[in-house]
Amino acid sequence: MNKTLFLWLLFSVLMSSCSFKKENLPDESSAAINTIAVIIDDQLWNGEVGDSIRNKFASPVLGLPQEEPLFTINQYPAKLFEGYSTDSRNIIIIKKDNENKFEIKENEFASPQNAIHISGRTAFEILEILEAHTPDIIQKMHNTEIIQEQKTFKDSLLNTKKIQLKFDIDLRVPKKYDYVMRRKNFIWLKSEIIGGNTSLIIYQIPLKSIRPRYAVKDIIKVRDSIGNRYIHGSAPGTQMVTEEAYSPYFSKIILAGNNAYETKGTWQMKNDFMSGPFINYTIFDKDHGRILVLEGFCYAPSKEKRDLMFELESIIKSVQIKK
Repeated sequence: MNKTLFLWLLFSVLMSSCSFKKENLPDESSAAINTIAVIIDDQLWNGEVGDSIRNKFASPVLGLPQEEPLFTINQYPAKLFEGYSTDSRNIIIIKKDNENKFEIKENEFASPQNAIHISGRTAFEILEILEAHTPDIIQKMHNTEIIQEQKTFKDSLLNTKKIQLKFDIDLRVPKKYDYVMRRKNFIWLKSEIIGGNTSLIIYQIPLKSIRPRYAVKDIIKVRDSIGNRYIHGSAPGTQMVTEEAYSPYFSKIILAGNNAYETKGTWQMKNDFMSGPFINYTIFDKDHGRILVLEGFCYAPSKEKRDLMFELESIIKSVQIKK
C-alpha cells in the first residue's frame, strides 16, 4: 500500500474514533444549583412516596431564619423523561418493578451527575429503600453541588496573597469580594449585593480557646468577642452577637484534613435591627499550633438566603492549609 495513503487512512480512523468518543460523552449539566429532578409517575408522586421525597429532600435548611428547602424539586412523569430532566446534576428515578433495587449511576445523562435509581414491588418497599439510603444520597448530592459551585467562580478569583501570607492557607474566593478589614489575626471580606451583602471572615486563635467538652459554648463566646471587636453597625454601641433565641446547629466534620466543628445559626446586631444567618467552621490545626476559624454570614432581609449561604460554604470548603 502507498505509504501516504496508509497514513491518511490511519489519520482518518483516529479522527473518527476521537469524534465518536466526544459525541458519546455526557453533556455538561447546566441545571440551577441545588435542584433535583424526580422522575416518578403521578400516582406515586401524589401518594406516600411523593410525601416522603418532599419531606426528606425539601426539608428546611438548618440555620436559616426563614424556612427554605434543602433542594428545589422538579417532578417529571416517566414518559416525559427527556430534555431538561436529563440535564439535571441530581436525578431520582423511581418506579414500581418486579424487584427491589437501589443504584447510583454517575454521569449517566450529563456530567457531573448523580442518577439515583430506585425500584420496588410496592410503594411500601420503595419507602423502605428511601428511608435506608436518603442520608447518603443527600450527602453525595450536596458534595456534588459544592464542587459545581466552586467551578462557577474558578475563572474569576480574588488575589488571596494577603490571606496566604497571614494564615498559611489557600482559599478560592470570587473576585466580587473585597477586603474591608485586615488586622493582625483577622481578615474580613465582603461582597455587595442588591439589598444587602455577604461576608467572609478569617481569624486564628490559640488551641486552648475551644474545649471539646464545651465546644458550642466556647465557639459562641469566641465569635461574639470577634463581633464585639471588629464587626459593628453604623450606630454607636452596635456589634454582632449570636442570636440567643435559637440554639445553633452543631456537628463534627473533617475539613482540610483536620478535625473541625461546623456551626450554623443566626446573628443579630446588638442595639440594632440587622440580623441574618451564619455558618462557622472551627478547624483544629495542630501542625500550626492554632485554631483556624472561617465564617460566612449574610445580611439580605428581602432575599432568600439558601444559595447565598451555600456560596459562602463552598468558598470556605475550598480551604487548603499549607504544611
